Amino acid sequence: MPTKFEQAGEQKLKAVIEAAIDVIITINQRGIIVSINKAVLNTFGYTPKELIGKNISTLMPAPFKTEHDSYLENYHKHGKKRIVGIGREAVGQKKDGSVFPIRLSVSEFTLGDEIYFTGIIYDLTEIKNIQSDLKASNATLENLVKDRTDELSRAINKLLETNNRLKTEIAERKHFENKLKIRESEIKLALTKERELNDLKSRFVSMASHEFRTPLSVILSSVGLLGRYITTDEQPKRDRHLARIKQAINTLTGILEDFLFYSKAEDGQLDMKEVLFCWDEFVKKIEKEANVLLKSGQRIIQSHRQKKIPLFFDEGMLSHGIFNLISNAVKYSKENQTIYFNSWISGDEFVIEIKDEGIGIPDEDQIYLFTRFFRAKNVQNIKGTGLGLSIVQNYIERMGGKVTFKSEYQVGSTFCIRIPVKFNSKKEYWEVKINQKL
Repeated sequence: MPTKFEQAGEQKLKAVIEAAIDVIITINQRGIIVSINKAVLNTFGYTPKELIGKNISTLMPAPFKTEHDSYLENYHKHGKKRIVGIGREAVGQKKDGSVFPIRLSVSEFTLGDEIYFTGIIYDLTEIKNIQSDLKASNATLENLVKDRTDELSRAINKLLETNNRLKTEIAERKHFENKLKIRESEIKLALTKERELNDLKSRFVSMASHEFRTPLSVILSSVGLLGRYITTDEQPKRDRHLARIKQAINTLTGILEDFLFYSKAEDGQLDMKEVLFCWDEFVKKIEKEANVLLKSGQRIIQSHRQKKIPLFFDEGMLSHGIFNLISNAVKYSKENQTIYFNSWISGDEFVIEIKDEGIGIPDEDQIYLFTRFFRAKNVQNIKGTGLGLSIVQNYIERMGGKVTFKSEYQVGSTFCIRIPVKFNSKKEYWEVKINQKL
């Protein structure tokens, strides 16, 4: 059984339409308004009585007024729908002539032989205002973002410029710091050299005054005594004093030669003069000079595995270096002790060894052995300049070789020279020339 609500169908429908917030308008197929709800007053400013019987274009501004009738005519002739069942946004015109945006939805229905259209109109003013405000806000936000982006970009560019300047400044600072460090190192090196030079000068003055005094005293005393020996039978005495003078002069000459070497070395005037010579003949010269130095009972034992070999060295440097080592071995050995003079070829190296049974070198002094003017503590009472080993090292290194040693206190020392052998395409020619001399 239908309820009272269901039985009141027409009244119910009318109440719903009247209570609707949106405007609900019904027109016939000629566009004449046949019914309208109360919402038309709030939306358009008209009462329903003011609109019923009038064309729907009353609620439309130009050019929609003229377009609406053509929509209906086309629909009736051709069935072409432009609004019906679709819905769209349009523009409405209020009673006071003002226009506003609307959303129009149209549906079609038939009563008997008549066709009607019902349209629901929704005022879009608030939505459009919100959309407009939102669009304006978006535009403002976009402009703000753009401005902030530009500001950020400028700030980043400034930071990059600052960073580049800092990098440049840091690089320049490092460059100057490196220059300062180099300059500081140069100054320190110059100060060190200056101190070394002053120290060398002090040691030179001390050593020279001591080393020169003895031979000069010998020369002076011998010259004074020579004047007393005037008879023929006193010739042996004169010869003895002349020999002492000659020996003292040789000692002074050796000291001066050592100083001259360092003077030339410091000025870059010490040039190598490599020549071809035979080792056998070279050894004979060294032996002849060394025998003069031997103390009572001392002897030199030689062992040369290859004697008749051609060598291409600075003969003077090599002779000076070897003779210096042999003279040291004689000087720091006691009477009746043996000095060993050996040589051989090992691979591409020519090896020379001088070994003694002398006083040796204290362990704590060995690291300073090649230092100029240095003398070990156990040789202070033995004549010497402290330059010999330094000169030997300099000579051998200039020839591309090296000097090493082993020593044990009160047992003896062994010095070893190793020099690269310069054999090349002329080796056979040298051997022929040398064999012709032998």
